[in-house]
Amino acid sequence: MASLLLARTASRALQRSVRSPCLAAPRSRRQCWRALSTKDDTDKEEEAAAPAPDADEAEPVDEAAAALEKLENEKKDLKDQLLRAIAEQENTRRIARRDVQAAKDFASQGFAKSLLDVSDSLGYALEAAKGDDASLESLIEGVELTRGQLVKAFGAQGVEEFGAVGDAFDPGLHEALFEYPDEDKEAGTVGQVVKTGFTMKGRTIRAAQVGVVKK
Repeated sequence: MASLLLARTASRALQRSVRSPCLAAPRSRRQCWRALSTKDDTDKEEEAAAPAPDADEAEPVDEAAAALEKLENEKKDLKDQLLRAIAEQENTRRIARRDVQAAKDFASQGFAKSLLDVSDSLGYALEAAKGDDASLESLIEGVELTRGQLVKAFGAQGVEEFGAVGDAFDPGLHEALFEYPDEDKEAGTVGQVVKTGFTMKGRTIRAAQVGVVKK
């Protein structure tokens, strides 16, 4: 049994000596060092000869990352543009609403201002009629001047008066209150005017109330 163990131990020692460059054959210490150095150089050459990681494999990853970053920046820019456009549109709406409301509130400002002179003239006429030296003629003259100012104020707003004796009857402009015979006037014409009519920029806002001559 002991002899078997010694035989196995000797066999293992022999195998190690064969694998070792320094023990495979009798060599000097310098030769052993050279053998070991040569082995290390061979290992380094094999490592250097091993293929390096392919740069082309890493390039697509970098391109994808750059493309993703570009898309993120574009998305951010588009979002900012959209928010600015919405804010500008809302601001435009607010200004438009304000302007429309102001136009409604002050649409009649010019017309009201033109009537102030008429009101003043009527006031002067009433004061003159109350005076001791008042006369019917001066009162009539003041009323006529006041009416002239009123017609002028109407005209500035596109309001025109119509309706006179002798005009041809027009259902779109006249309202016939009555008919009567009159040999001196042509039948179907306006014989009497009760109230004059008015148009505003071509549209009838009040028909003239008239009496029409019978046919």
